Amino acid sequence: MTVTPTTKKGLQTRHKVLDAARRVFARDGYVEARMLDVAVEAGLSTGGLYRYFDNKTDLFAAVIADLHEEFYERSGHTRNLLREDPYAALAEANRGYIEHYHRHREVMRVFIEAASIEEQFRVILRSMRDRHVKRFATAYRTLYGDADVNGVRLEVVTEAMACLTEQCCYVWFAQEKDNRQPTSMDEAVTVTTQAWYAMLFAGRTPAA
Repeated sequence: MTVTPTTKKGLQTRHKVLDAARRVFARDGYVEARMLDVAVEAGLSTGGLYRYFDNKTDLFAAVIADLHEEFYERSGHTRNLLREDPYAALAEANRGYIEHYHRHREVMRVFIEAASIEEQFRVILRSMRDRHVKRFATAYRTLYGDADVNGVRLEVVTEAMACLTEQCCYVWFAQEKDNRQPTSMDEAVTVTTQAWYAMLFAGRTPAA
């Protein structure tokens, strides 16, 4: 069972372990990363590392612990703007999400790898997406009152657009070394925003 320290020294050591773990996971990937490598990177004995984390799964769960809330916060706070200027609201939300993804692109690359192997991380990834979809669908229905978009359930359309943004970020940033030409932040925000707007807002007027 993972233990959270209570002393200042213990908290500092835990922080050092997590920093080391991020570097090891980014370098080696989820499958190849080893607790021994993290211990060496952190300057601890293996026994010292196991005082804080029981295994690699627990350690990586701690590495990504704050991402869920951070992504949600950085892509929110646009509900009022959505009525007045939906394109600007979408651009603001997309920029918040995409910039945060870019900042944590190495961890996100490993997160996707871990989610393909471990049910625990697959559930976390799904819950992150579901939370975004629910928030947007609720705001959209407040404006339009629609249960569907062009005959397709609103939640399905919203999830499709969320997956598009998520996958684009993975290709552009998490796997940026594979790209012949880098994608700029402005390009990423513009093209995803245009896609969201065309699918959900073009030609539509909010209900009175």
